[in-house]
Amino acid sequence: MRDEKKTITFIINPISGTHAKEEIPRLIDESIDDQRLNHRVVYTEYASHAAELAHNEVELGTDVVVAVGGDGTVNEVARSLVHTQTALGIVPCGSGNGLARHLCLPLDIKKAIQVINACNIECFDYGIINGLPFFCTCGMGFDAFISLKFAEAGKRGPITYVENVLREGLKYKPETYIVVDETGTQRYKAFLIACANASQYGNNAYIAPGATMKDGEMDVIIMEPFDALDAPQIAADLFMKTLGNNSKIKTFRTKTLHVHRSAPGAIHYDGDPIMTGADIDVSIEHLGLRIVTNPIITEDQAQPNFLLNAFSDFFNNINNVREDIQDDISKRSRRIQVLNKLMLRKLSKL
Repeated sequence: MRDEKKTITFIINPISGTHAKEEIPRLIDESIDDQRLNHRVVYTEYASHAAELAHNEVELGTDVVVAVGGDGTVNEVARSLVHTQTALGIVPCGSGNGLARHLCLPLDIKKAIQVINACNIECFDYGIINGLPFFCTCGMGFDAFISLKFAEAGKRGPITYVENVLREGLKYKPETYIVVDETGTQRYKAFLIACANASQYGNNAYIAPGATMKDGEMDVIIMEPFDALDAPQIAADLFMKTLGNNSKIKTFRTKTLHVHRSAPGAIHYDGDPIMTGADIDVSIEHLGLRIVTNPIITEDQAQPNFLLNAFSDFFNNINNVREDIQDDISKRSRRIQVLNKLMLRKLSKL
């Protein structure tokens, strides 16, 4: 006796990310396993429409709802699926694709649909910041500030993000945070505080290389104030999965976190910014979301590169001798600022 076909709904955000979506319905029709799956395609028409459509699919008892878009679309769909029997599928078409990259999902559309065909479903954690669900990362400080700038820029993609980082990075003033977790209270002066359920922001920028979405905890990353000489190493560590080696980074894991800052300001959840109060609460919901995963490679198999760890250690050891060259710091800082401005001008012409 054959199993009953599963029902799959693809929710396409036609304006998200950097990829055109016109060909996706045809690719779905050509690639979907219609012997095992009944599918249909719907489109979002306005902000938060994906969340409404996904909620309706839950009410209908749909087996899998596939978010076709960027991290914002994935967040909208996923928030309607938590603690239900309806699983999240992802066809990544965004500028960052943080959750898809963490889960080792293909960025090629046809290959991503093949993963949907396999319909291998597992349970994963998700997070909540001030009542808002997140699935990859959330945070406050510089990354939330840049998320605001990114949202205001009017165009997407890594070049826009880098432009904002270069323009604002050396001007941004660190804040003082009072941080409370299960172990007690600490006070930090920090450039940013990130809470990671998954390992990366997107674009293979690994804010928490060791994070897993199944342990019931978040990785908390506190980036202490740094100067222009530290910036290149921090940037390199982000992309080499070696941020934990950096002397400017403090990390710990916790189930819940309370943060107090001196004034209201921005936070972000999966890159979407919002203004909120001085007090911020973050928690993890353990195994609260079902996700269609890659049957060939999983998050458990995406191990750090030990050669890159050694490379990062070497450069961090070099940084330890910086006390001997303090008289030269201001001159080098001015030079790096000039280089950043030149790089920014070149990027703006692309």
